[in-house]
Formats: sequence, C-alpha cells, structure tokens
Amino acid sequence: MIDMDADTFEALVSDELDLLPERMLVGLDNVVFVVEDRPEDGSLDLLGLYDGLALTERDRYGTGELPDRIIVYREPHLHACASIAELRDEVHTTLVHEIAHFYGIDDARLHELGWA
Repeated sequence: MIDMDADTFEALVSDELDLLPERMLVGLDNVVFVVEDRPEDGSLDLLGLYDGLALTERDRYGTGELPDRIIVYREPHLHACASIAELRDEVHTTLVHEIAHFYGIDDARLHELGWA
C-alpha cells in the first residue's frame, strides 16, 4: 500500500490524463474528471466509475444536461499498488477503462482488449 495525500494523487491523475492519446480525449463531450477518496459504499474494490450516458446512447441526450463524470478513487488505488510505477499504470488503465465506457464499450469487450 502507498501513502499519498489527495493533492498529490490528483496531480498524478492529471499527469496520466495528459499522457493519453489526443484521439481518445478529443471526442469527450460534457465530461468532467473527478478524484474521490472512496466509492459511496466505502469499498476498496472499485478503482473508477463512469457516471453518465454513453455516447452510443446519447440520442436521448438533451441540451443543458449535467456533465457526465469519470471518477477515479484514490484509496482503492493506493491500497492496490505497491509502488509509484504500479500506481501510475493502474491509474492509466482506470482512465482508459472509464473513457471507454463513455464511448459505449462494455466490460466484456474491455476484458477482451486487456483493459479490465
């Protein structure tokens, strides 16, 4: 387990987000990235969450909608990783995984692609 305060973790998430390919980010519409300590249930099992309506379902999406959220959970990541390098890799994977949900890619397909 790694010990890292919220500000340092948020900076790491931001750094990893900056390293993602532009083509992955350019299509994100009305999405915000949020760092929270833990999921609502307090578990350490969930590393991230896409909270919104996938692009493939946005025919029902209207103007004035609140932004979708991609949430990265700090404590589960710190609990799951033994080094900063491992933490960076896991945050990177979590970001790709949750962004994929925005594009309508489900968990089964992410498992096939090695991103779950």
